[in-house]
Parts: sequence; C-alpha cells; structure tokens
Amino acid sequence: MPQRVALIGNPLRRRHSQVMHDAAFAAYAIDARYELRELEPAGLPAFVAEVRDPAWFGFQVTAPYKQAIMELLDEIEPEAAAIGAVNSVERREDGVLVGFNTDAPGFARAVQRDLGLGFAGAAVVVAGAGGAARAVAHAAAGRGASELLIAARRLAPAAALARGLDGRADAIALADPALAGALARADLVVNATTVGMLEGGSVVDPGALSERTAVFDLVYVPPETELVRRVRERGLDAANGAEMLVAQAEIAFARWTGVEHSADVMRRAVEPLILAGGPA
Repeated sequence: MPQRVALIGNPLRRRHSQVMHDAAFAAYAIDARYELRELEPAGLPAFVAEVRDPAWFGFQVTAPYKQAIMELLDEIEPEAAAIGAVNSVERREDGVLVGFNTDAPGFARAVQRDLGLGFAGAAVVVAGAGGAARAVAHAAAGRGASELLIAARRLAPAAALARGLDGRADAIALADPALAGALARADLVVNATTVGMLEGGSVVDPGALSERTAVFDLVYVPPETELVRRVRERGLDAANGAEMLVAQAEIAFARWTGVEHSADVMRRAVEPLILAGGPA
C-alpha cells in the first residue's frame, strides 16, 4: 500500500499542491500519494486520529484550519508557534504528530531565488495582517530586517501583528499618507493580501516606490497581478507567489521523505497550472 499525505481545508479549490507532490513522488520512485480532503470542522479530530496510522507521512493544512489544527497535535515547532499557524504536519515513526510552518521559510527562499534579496539589514513593508502576512512578517523579522512595517486596511490588526513581533515592527493603515514615505525607503514590499486575486487593483501605489525597491506578491493566480505588472512597467523587480508555493512544498516533502532539492520537479509539474491562471 502506498504511503499517504493530504491537504485539508474548506473549501479546496486548487490542486497545485497535489500535482507538485505527486510529481515528486513519481520522480523519486516513492510509493505515496497526495490526497485532497475537504473537511468540516467537526471532522478534524477523526482525521488527526487517522493520520497516526503508520501508513501516513503527514499532512498539510490550508484555510480555515491553520490555527484550529494546533490544539490537536502533539508538538508545535517554535517558528510555527511564534507565527500562530501550522500549515504542515509530520508523523514521526513513534506516531507523534509535529506541526510546523513552511510558509515563512518558503517565502524567504522564494525572495532569494526570484529577487536575489536577503532580509539582513533590509527595510520591508508588508501589506496585510492576516495569516499569510504573519508568516511573511516573522520571516523578515527573524532573518534580520532592519525596518519592518505592517500596513493593513484597519490599523488594529496591523498593530496586533506588530506587537507580536516584540518591538521589531511598526504598524500603519494603508490609507495613511505616511505610508508613501515608507514605500520610498523600502528595499522590499510584499503583498500578503488577496488584492489582485479576489479583487482588482493594487494594494499599494507603485508610483511611490523608489528605483531600488523590489516587490513580491504572494498572489500567483493570476500569474501577473496589476501590482506586479505596474511595478515591472516601471523597470523594477517584481515576482509573484509561484516560487513560494514551490518552496514551501519542497520543505514539507523533505520532512516527510528525506529527499532534498525536489523544487525543479515540482516547478515543472505545477507550471502549466500557474500559467493557466485558473482554479485548477
């Protein structure tokens, strides 16, 4: 019988993760399959009990369960605990379920690969204060950003996220005129909202960016958002979230199988879905 992994969430509209992992299992001759499990909240405990079986490597978690799953696991790794979200779980040989977060390190890898940037000494502006923004902000703060500003539509969530970073971040409302100055100083601006995916427009004004500012948009459907397009039209560096998707999957795959460096296989497998730009 093949080993099993799964993605849980509700709703599950995309199969990108399944395509990437199944391609990697095939490429490395690992007898395993990746499932999609759309669960109701009441079904979480039974699913977690199922995954304790030796037939499972572990599982991944998407909205709305990245926080709820934490109380059902045996261990939470420190970065995931600090972020307050688990998106991947490893089943150890003794049956212990360990929650970890691949979004933060996956984001860091993607920024390095696509934009050639590290965070040490960098000025970073993060648009958003939800779960994705939490992972991005912790990645930047934990890797040495010298200036970190959280910008959200409502100041209160941005301020709460900034407080959780122990003084390593400040908060501002997206409508605050002072944001323009921060954008002009930034080395990196990150869109961690759904603007560009669920709604049109650009979350920040690309005209406010300096000539040295790079932009990373976590949205990858569509593959070029208005923000990315307008930034590139100015001749600045910009990337979408496709490489973060690949990088976080590669990290989970290595934890489950011990196989490193699966990104190329995953990237080739998922590229048609990314380019298609739809919900497949």
